[in-house]
Amino acid sequence: MTRAMGAAMRRIQAGNALSAFGLGFTVPYLYVYVAQVRDLGAGTAGAVLAVFAMAALVVLPFTGRVIDRRGPLPVLVGGAVLASVGALAMGLSGSVPAAVLSATLLGAGTAVMQPALATMIVWCSSPATRTRAFATQFFLANLGLGVGGLIGGQLVDASRPGSFTLLFSIEALMFLVLAGVALTVRLPRPAAPTGVVPQEGGDVRGGGMRALLSHRAMLQLCVLGFVLFFACYGQFESGLAAYGTEAAGIDPSTLGIALAANTAVIVIAQFVVLRLVERRKRSRVIAAVGLIWALAWVIAGYAGLGHGSQMVATVAFISTYALFGLGEAMLSPTVAPLVADLAPASMVGQYNSAFALVKQLALAVGPAVGGPMGAALHGPYIVTFVLFSLGITVLALRLGRGLTPVQDQPSLVPVSRVVAQHKPETETETEVEVEVAAETAAVSAPTR
Repeated sequence: MTRAMGAAMRRIQAGNALSAFGLGFTVPYLYVYVAQVRDLGAGTAGAVLAVFAMAALVVLPFTGRVIDRRGPLPVLVGGAVLASVGALAMGLSGSVPAAVLSATLLGAGTAVMQPALATMIVWCSSPATRTRAFATQFFLANLGLGVGGLIGGQLVDASRPGSFTLLFSIEALMFLVLAGVALTVRLPRPAAPTGVVPQEGGDVRGGGMRALLSHRAMLQLCVLGFVLFFACYGQFESGLAAYGTEAAGIDPSTLGIALAANTAVIVIAQFVVLRLVERRKRSRVIAAVGLIWALAWVIAGYAGLGHGSQMVATVAFISTYALFGLGEAMLSPTVAPLVADLAPASMVGQYNSAFALVKQLALAVGPAVGGPMGAALHGPYIVTFVLFSLGITVLALRLGRGLTPVQDQPSLVPVSRVVAQHKPETETETEVEVEVAAETAAVSAPTR
């Protein structure tokens, strides 16, 4: 990584952390704000949350192509400004149309920011450094969300609508800070991924959804991603919360402690886990996450169906969220970098957007399926998600068989002995790039 790439990466990560900090101020309180503080009712609050998710589903199919044609920077800045307007409008919303429109702007803005940020990280990293870069992004995002939520909880007062206006104003300001930081970043020209060619003869030069759909490994990863997000994130605040309060008799305040335990494990364990997984095969790391989450669901089952004391059930329930956090810390340096390494150089934005769309679909379907099951069908709910978790392990191992050695284990890429410097492109620099590319291609070529 050149010095310029490192400087750009640091600014991107700082902006990402600040925007997550702003989101943390409002995300935990959006339902309460709309339903109770603005007195618009539970139905309106549910509609606002649904619109927030649907806006993402509408804009993401178009985001990737814009990123690949115009670059990630204008998309990120535009998304941040749009989200800022939506956040400020939400803080001033006093009617149903205003709340719905604000949620639309906020949801669309935050949605397009995700693949744009991911693409900027890809442009500012190499296959050898990408794993650590995405792990750092995940760590800082969770730290920002956790700190923002903690501070926001001290400022919010349901009897004072002005306190919520303050929270949304801070969120709007943080999005503008992200846009300002992004505008100071000088993005390097992206390097072509190492040995990444869609399988089965797919021609990616024309780009587009047809090329992506012809890439078997990417399709497998999207299916795996849907199951990952459906079985974990899609249950946090819906099915698992309903199961904990209904079957395990968990006090609602314990849900906040469980979520705090989840965040704490991610923040504490992220870089310890990173050292353990960055030199191992990505497919096997993801497979291990499936086993860890299966254990988490078994422990959740004991909390609700084990007929133990209330204290034991509470500890078991919190442990479930902590184990989910451990799995998330293992996924952050594996899944997002793998999306980038599978993408052709001309389609990085489209691949990132496609995977973000899969995530949003899982987050929309997960609560719809898990919520009613967690509240009423306690045994079947646990069995279903134990099986989904074991399915993650099976899908990950199958995916591994379709990856090249370097895609599955990027630590195989040889480290160049030449120290790169940020200079205008010269004949010498070009010769170095050709030499490194030749070494990489030799290592990443599939074995017969």
